[in-house]
Amino acid sequence: MAEDNSYESMLCVKPEVHVYKIPPRASNRGYRAADWKLDEPSWSGRMKITAKGKIAFIKLEDKNTGELFAQAPVDQYPGCVVESVTDSSRYFVIRIEDGNGRHAFIGLGFADRGDSFDFNVALQDHFKWVKQEGELAKMEASECTTPKLDLSFKEGQTIKISIANIKKKDAGGVKPRGAVGGLLPPPPGVKAGVMVQPPGGQEAVPAVQTNTDALLDFGSQVPAAVPSSDGWGDFTSAGSNSSKDEVKSGWVQFS
Repeated sequence: MAEDNSYESMLCVKPEVHVYKIPPRASNRGYRAADWKLDEPSWSGRMKITAKGKIAFIKLEDKNTGELFAQAPVDQYPGCVVESVTDSSRYFVIRIEDGNGRHAFIGLGFADRGDSFDFNVALQDHFKWVKQEGELAKMEASECTTPKLDLSFKEGQTIKISIANIKKKDAGGVKPRGAVGGLLPPPPGVKAGVMVQPPGGQEAVPAVQTNTDALLDFGSQVPAAVPSSDGWGDFTSAGSNSSKDEVKSGWVQFS
């Protein structure tokens, strides 16, 4: 977030606080609220904490009219502008200024511990943000002074990439699916017989005749049987052939 000195933000509002006159500090041990007249506050009213840029302002105002009673500019917390007392968490010592260079220390008290806790947290959160803004500004300043690394290619510049462990695929390593032993598969729809591949590169002989032979013989001219002029010629030839077979086999023919 960019710092805007013209914008004033509200950090905390408490409707009732008390202001006390405090005696001079007797030693370096710190202030004690027990030394104040806690039952007789010097002033009571409303407290606001605002922020303008990096500076926080503790403003004491009249609760009815809003008239400013006193304010304390805070540029650091914890610091000398706001100090906690040693014997209570509800009381603080703040340094107020009149704008002309004069300042004074007064006691500030809260009726409830929750109000004093909110007062403390509001100041802590604001200066935590101030610290983070300062660190970001330092980082941006260092980045501006550091020269940026130029990784872009110059004109005519090339790059070579070597990728190992990549095997080239053998284009001829894949065999045809239907080729077995150098023979082509039969045509579709034709039932092929078992082919035997003899050793020594001899011609393969089919063990069973395939339907391909029948298809090839279809359409060839087969001599038709010539009918005999004798009506009994078929029976005679059949009888003569059977008698010859009986004689050759050693049987005697009875007529």
